[in-house]
Amino acid sequence: MLFARWDHRITPYLFIAPFFVLFLVFGLYPLLRTAWMSLHRWDLLDGPVAFTGAENYTALLADPHFYNALVNTLSIFVVATVPQLLAALGIAALLDRPSRGSTALRAVVLLPNVVPVVAVALVFTQLLGRDQGLVNWALSWFGARPVDWQAHAWSAHLGVAIMVIWRWTGYNALLYLAAMQTVPRQLREAAELDGASRARVFWTVTLPWIRPTVLFTAVVSTIGGLQLFAEPRLFGGTSTGGNDRQFQTLVMYLYENGFDRFDAGYAAAVSWVLFALCAILAFGNAALLRRLVRRG
Repeated sequence: MLFARWDHRITPYLFIAPFFVLFLVFGLYPLLRTAWMSLHRWDLLDGPVAFTGAENYTALLADPHFYNALVNTLSIFVVATVPQLLAALGIAALLDRPSRGSTALRAVVLLPNVVPVVAVALVFTQLLGRDQGLVNWALSWFGARPVDWQAHAWSAHLGVAIMVIWRWTGYNALLYLAAMQTVPRQLREAAELDGASRARVFWTVTLPWIRPTVLFTAVVSTIGGLQLFAEPRLFGGTSTGGNDRQFQTLVMYLYENGFDRFDAGYAAAVSWVLFALCAILAFGNAALLRRLVRRG
């Protein structure tokens, strides 16, 4: 009897214990360790050199390269995320209609997401090549001059954003589609009987119903956009993001300091500033979208 009582109390905690153990080892400990490293002058190979307090943060806030990486990150994030989520909503709305081959269409939409990011970056780097790229070849039909996509900030940001949009739009579209299929048919039919157009039904019925999914994708896209690394790193081939750092993101700047310069303390400070920025923008983005949907 006593064993059964203890089994009833302890067994649930044993089932959830692996998550907390993994979180402590791979989540909380690295987070606290990085915070401690950011307060030191810390060589990546030799370890801590001296305790410096907030010196790394003070130097970071006065570093023009940090602000350049911050502006690049925000620029690429806006150019990539806003069209991506809007396109995903449109694709999901189209797939939500009854049609033949809908399963095959959903598989095709998800296909870009399962392609390795290295392959995506290599293909788009070739497509956006200055001399023999397919995009410049198509632009030449309209009399446009070849664009050196990596040489200018606007073109490099657009090139990286195109890679992100191509890779993640289908994934978000399927999330929206799954949410749309939970909308009660009676609500849509009632709105249509009241004379609402298809667009009005989507805005007043479907969108408010799938608001949690929209908020989820907005937050996840915000965090992913601020942590962008693989696409611009492979696009330029260096951690500096071009000769003038025209498309160096915050994570690329972190990588440059941590693994090129071996300044782990400064890189840890960059990571904590990035963590704070992700939290602020994610909550702000969620609050803004929640207000917009409620107004609709």
